Amino acid sequence: MASNPDPRLQPVDSEAIALARSLLRTARYGALATLDPQSGHPLASRTATATDTDGTPVILVSALAPHTSALKADPRCSLLIGEPGKGDPLAHPRMTIVCDAAELVRDSEDGRRARRRYLNRHPKAALYADFGDFAFFRLDILSASLNGGFARAYALDRRHLLLASEISRAVAAAEQSAIDHMNMDHADAIRLIASDGRNKGNSDWKLTGIDPEGIDLANGDMVRRITFQAPLAAEADLRIAFKALLDTIRGIGS
Repeated sequence: MASNPDPRLQPVDSEAIALARSLLRTARYGALATLDPQSGHPLASRTATATDTDGTPVILVSALAPHTSALKADPRCSLLIGEPGKGDPLAHPRMTIVCDAAELVRDSEDGRRARRRYLNRHPKAALYADFGDFAFFRLDILSASLNGGFARAYALDRRHLLLASEISRAVAAAEQSAIDHMNMDHADAIRLIASDGRNKGNSDWKLTGIDPEGIDLANGDMVRRITFQAPLAAEADLRIAFKALLDTIRGIGS
């Protein structure tokens, strides 16, 4: 691997990429920084987030919010994700993503997919998501700065965070029917996957997203990201990937 020209940064390896993608997929909200069209100063606000199938962040914003008019005037923005835990908040992983925002046409394929995936992640947003003064935006990733903790800083680009568009579109076409089927007919399997086989009590875990690398689960405000043993090469591999997860959890996988 080539040496890193910036001594403050670590070489990007598979561990860093896995951490960055996990932060992206598990984020329920982030700090969105836009440029105020009046003053030009940075304007930061909290926003709920989801991801498109390929990993691109998706947000739902109100026309009344200052950051919405800022994005329409200048699409350049950044999104800080990563939740602090106990102790020093700076000891926990976080990532700043540099993006260009693009408003989605509601009735387009991209717009319908963004709405579906966002509401799977944030079901209560269905109360206002279809109001005329709300809009979905994609935050198209340009680059990212990952801080995995002390002395673990990385400079990433979009290829480190996003999945191939061809397989992402194929999985997206089958995603919702698979989610509905698993949540309705295989709730016990979802609980097993979410709890690593412990299947504790009445934990109400739901499958909220499927992409070529793994699945997203939620139980109220708790979220989990489970990666497949190998990324999907085709939509038909989805059933095999779920079976491999369950076999491993049940102790009979290879």
